[in-house]
Amino acid sequence: MFVSCFGKAVVRKGGGFFVFAKSAGSLQSCAMFSAKQLSEDQVTAIITWAAEGAQLPDIQLRMKEDFGLSLTYMDTRLLVLDLGIELAEAKKDEPVAEVKPAPVPTGFVSVTMDEIAIPGAIVSGKVVFSDGEAGIWMLDQTGRPSLDPDTPGYSPSREDLMEFQKQLRALIESTGL
Repeated sequence: MFVSCFGKAVVRKGGGFFVFAKSAGSLQSCAMFSAKQLSEDQVTAIITWAAEGAQLPDIQLRMKEDFGLSLTYMDTRLLVLDLGIELAEAKKDEPVAEVKPAPVPTGFVSVTMDEIAIPGAIVSGKVVFSDGEAGIWMLDQTGRPSLDPDTPGYSPSREDLMEFQKQLRALIESTGL
């Protein structure tokens, strides 16, 4: 097998590999390492490290610290392939869903107006319904009202909607719109 990588050529032969560097138009041997050079204890240790979840950089570092073998990343990768070791994929941290605190029922509807309206709205603001659920309201350029609750799919009670409309009308009239 022949692989060219960053100006180096790697040739695998009989359980080992040779790394050559280009020098003055010819190939010159840089290093040679073979899995056959490892003792059974060393091979067992490498297999154990991989079973414990060690990745290539971990194996490379431990080989240097424990066995005094300084290998490149590529050397380590080819060694793992020669030994037939399957490395476990690194576990990816799953994003933790943000837990919102449960709404606190207040018993009344509260409506406020933003100083600066959200884009596409004449006026906008926030509302908190009697059951503690909150949302954003707006009136668009044609005067149509819109409500975007914080909880997807939330629908306020009929009484809360009527109180919201009454407070919204009073709030808009008090600002002169």
